[in-house]
This record gives sequence, structure tokens and C-alpha cells, in this order.
Amino acid sequence: MYFDTHAHYDSSHFDADRHELLASMPDAGVDCIIDPGCDEASSRAAIALAERYPFVYAAVGWQPEEWESWDCGSEALVRELARHPKCVAIGEIGLDYYWDKEEEVQKNQRIWFRRQLELAKESNLPVIIHSRDAAADTMEIMKEAYVQGIKGVIHCFSYSKEQAQEYVKMGYYIGVGGVATFKNAKKLKEVIETIPLEKILLETDCPYMAPEPYRGKRNSSLYLPYVVEKIAGLKGVTAKEVEEVTYRNAEQLFLGK
Repeated sequence: MYFDTHAHYDSSHFDADRHELLASMPDAGVDCIIDPGCDEASSRAAIALAERYPFVYAAVGWQPEEWESWDCGSEALVRELARHPKCVAIGEIGLDYYWDKEEEVQKNQRIWFRRQLELAKESNLPVIIHSRDAAADTMEIMKEAYVQGIKGVIHCFSYSKEQAQEYVKMGYYIGVGGVATFKNAKKLKEVIETIPLEKILLETDCPYMAPEPYRGKRNSSLYLPYVVEKIAGLKGVTAKEVEEVTYRNAEQLFLGK
């Protein structure tokens, strides 16, 4: 019983077998999948997949790397798509300074990030946060979101255990995927050992970040058992407990159960 809280099945990497692959998920124990948008096209595609498959849900928003495509109509579009009954979050949104080193670009990212957090509050939806090489600014903005009562998950968490603990104190969840199985993922393993299982969400970020032994290949929700096994080993619990607790965590955050 798996809940993949972050999977990009709208990606062109799945064009050859998308529907066959998704149709196989229930038999593999993957009961729920969230497909987050990164811009207009992917947000619309996520909604379309959610309409086609009862176990697929959508999130809508603009990823920071796509900030240049945000225009005067984008805010209205996110607001409109967020009203769809299968839309369960605003995301993925956030900050990414890995490629964008210019202060003006980073400033624009922060502007659009805050605006989308406002849309999440307006829509009464949680957020899916993308953050890379932007630890301090993301923490500052998420502290603002916490004061506003906005819930969410820090997707593909890559920062320190101390920062993870700060997010957990504010009620945010930590997204864990295939990186946890990598030999060099020391920081993430420390995070998993440190924070409560009740604050961990399973994710794949497929088609990216495939776990060992499939690292470098196309990822999918079918590989979630490898992530579960790694979390179970680090936490000293059974894989079944990890499945059940992370599934319940995702239901509470995204489905209001």
C-alpha cells in the first residue's frame, strides 16, 4: 500500500507507455499518486491525468526554474485549476538557486513563490515545496507561511537534519525518495533517523531519482518498495509500518482524512 506524493507522469519520458504503466499501479499496491505541475502545460496535464485515473491526483503551480513563463494570466490560471476537485495542492513551487545565481533572478523567484503561497492560503490547499541551494531563503519564507497556517511538504529534502527538525516543528512534512538509497546520501539518512516517521512522505520524483539498484534509469512508483526498505532499516521498524504510516501521513495532508 503505497502513496507516491510526487510523480511527474506528464513527463515526455513516459510518452511511450504512460497509460499502460499507470494502469498497472493498483495491482502493484500503489493506491494513490500525486502529479505536481511545474508550469501551465504540466499543470494542465496533471489535471488531465487525475481526471482519467481515480487514484491519481494533481497539484498545480509554477516551479522556480520556470519563473520566466509566469505572466499576467498565470495567477488566474493557478486559481482556476486549484478549484478542480482532483487538485489537492499548490506545487511544486519554491526556490532554486542552483542555476540562477543572479540576485535579480532570485528576487523574482521569491516574489512568485510568495504569491503562490498566497494562492494556496486562498484555496485552502497545502503546498509542495521545491528548494535547491536556497536553504536560508526557503526557511525564511516557510516561516512566514507557517504563521499564515499553510501546510505542506518540503519535497526531495536535501538540507541538514537541523533544518529538517525546524520544518517538523512547524508541522511540515519531509519528502523522501530514491536518494535515500544512494551510498553518498549521508545527510538525508541522518534526517530520516532524526525526524519522526509521522512526518515523512514517500515520493519518487519520477522519471528522475530512481533508487538503487536502478539509479540512472527511468524511475516510477513501482520502485517505492526500495525506498520503504531503506527507511525501515534506518528507523528500525518494519517495511509494513513505513508503508502504513507514510500512507496515513499523505492522506492527512492531501486528502484531509
